[in-house]
Amino acid sequence: MINPCAPLLPQEVIERAKKLNVPLLLDGVKAAGIEIPGGGCMDMHINAVERGMTVVGTALTVETDNGDNFPIHVASYSFKADGYVMVIDGKGYEGRAYFGDLIMGACQAVGFEGMVIDGCTRDRDGNIELGFPVYSRGFMPRGPIKKNEGNINTPIMCGGVRVNPGDLVVGDSDGVCVIPVEYIETVLAEAEKKKAYEENREETIAAYRKARAEGGELPQLAPQWVLDMMK
Repeated sequence: MINPCAPLLPQEVIERAKKLNVPLLLDGVKAAGIEIPGGGCMDMHINAVERGMTVVGTALTVETDNGDNFPIHVASYSFKADGYVMVIDGKGYEGRAYFGDLIMGACQAVGFEGMVIDGCTRDRDGNIELGFPVYSRGFMPRGPIKKNEGNINTPIMCGGVRVNPGDLVVGDSDGVCVIPVEYIETVLAEAEKKKAYEENREETIAAYRKARAEGGELPQLAPQWVLDMMK
């Protein structure tokens, strides 16, 4: 089944998400008390090909299995890709790589922001040279097969998380999270609050470090919530 892409998320949403990170967004999910299947956090084995890679965009989903990359080829060339992250449910298959640097390069050329797959990739060095954000379960040099069309732009599971076309996808060195469209505003607002809290804590820690180095009076270092819980 091949469906049209979901609408791109507003650029204002993308820009706000780019100022955050995966841990902050997941803290936002927790603070909002939202029940998302999988908690919105892909499992620990879905990681960036290279540390420092980051991606933010709108989900374009692909479902395939058994190392079959024909659906990935179809998705790569069928849509206006600018602003989308290709999220692929490869069923965690590790016997073959689903794609390498040729598909990565093609996806980069047509405008994809990056790719996330619950499965393996290959051509790690070529991927790094491209500077194209890819998140996978690991590396396998054995090549893919090409057989079935799979499903494109349907609900999928990837890394233990349900992903619908149009969801917000964010990846960094800590992993990948997916925020459903209906919760994006709430999660962003809570994540922004947490970011402000962390920036305040960083200032407090820096002040403590400076006072200690200079032999001055030490400010209170422990957060108030810790003090409250210790009572």
